[in-house]
Amino acid sequence: MNTLLAVDGGNSKTDVLVLTTDGEVLARAKGGPFVPQSAGVPAAADVLEDAVRQALGPGAAPPYADRMAAYLAGADLPDEEEALAAEFAARGFARDIVVGNDTFALLRAGASGPWGVAVVCGAGINAVGVSPTGQVARFPAIGPLVGDWGGGVGLTNELMWHAARAEDGRGGPTALVELVTSHFGAPTVEQVALDVYFGRVDALRLLELTAGLFDVAAAGDEIATMIVTRMADEIVGMARVCLTRLDLLETPTEVVLGGGVLRARHPLLTELLDARFVKHAPEAKPIVTDTPPIVGAALRGLDAIGAGEEAKARLRAQFLSGS
Repeated sequence: MNTLLAVDGGNSKTDVLVLTTDGEVLARAKGGPFVPQSAGVPAAADVLEDAVRQALGPGAAPPYADRMAAYLAGADLPDEEEALAAEFAARGFARDIVVGNDTFALLRAGASGPWGVAVVCGAGINAVGVSPTGQVARFPAIGPLVGDWGGGVGLTNELMWHAARAEDGRGGPTALVELVTSHFGAPTVEQVALDVYFGRVDALRLLELTAGLFDVAAAGDEIATMIVTRMADEIVGMARVCLTRLDLLETPTEVVLGGGVLRARHPLLTELLDARFVKHAPEAKPIVTDTPPIVGAALRGLDAIGAGEEAKARLRAQFLSGS
């Protein structure tokens, strides 16, 4: 039986799926965060291998499948893709291995076919575009050094910056001060910042403020609204650049929106995005998808082997049914 190992590796979890090439799911499991940038490639591969063995059973041994389609956070540049693919090959994960960035999986999960544009806005932000002829537009996505801003980390860093300045008088007033202090049960924003700085509070906990930011903006707070508006500008800007590079700006094109910030469907952000797409990319067809990116990774694997539409429909049906 020909088998495919599909992987969606992200900053919060590693999702693995083993299926036949006719779309029948054989096993699935979730592992820990896939973070090669901070943990290193071997440690990240350990997380993936643990998840595969969880899916197949502790006695499973490589090769775990005939083919592997892995779409991963941390595979932002060709050198990173090559390093991860080499590690997987050295461990014998599969006989044929393809590694790409996780935005490709998001695109395939949400679009009706293999081409279009995807913007992911989770802890960070990234985008990718694929033309009908297979041409690709993408970004380095390594942070502020290359112009990135946004996602949960960008939003909460900006939130904390404005709240701290409002508290000490360098900035204008904002209800974000109360959001920060009440959420962490602290007397001041400064105390929260110091707790993070000295490691008494995990910096990742600042992401808990994201939902509150949108609530404060929806209530009319000027500074919070400014931050959310900038987020909308960034999302549409990245999509528009991809469309422009691929000569699709005037072609009806699906733009898949995913990641926790976008899946939450905050009304203000949705309204701002709709208005900006109409103005800057009127032929774009925004789609907020709840389909797990692991489905997109598996679909890309099926695409690569020339599987028929029946196999792809079978795969999707198993997720829609919750099986």
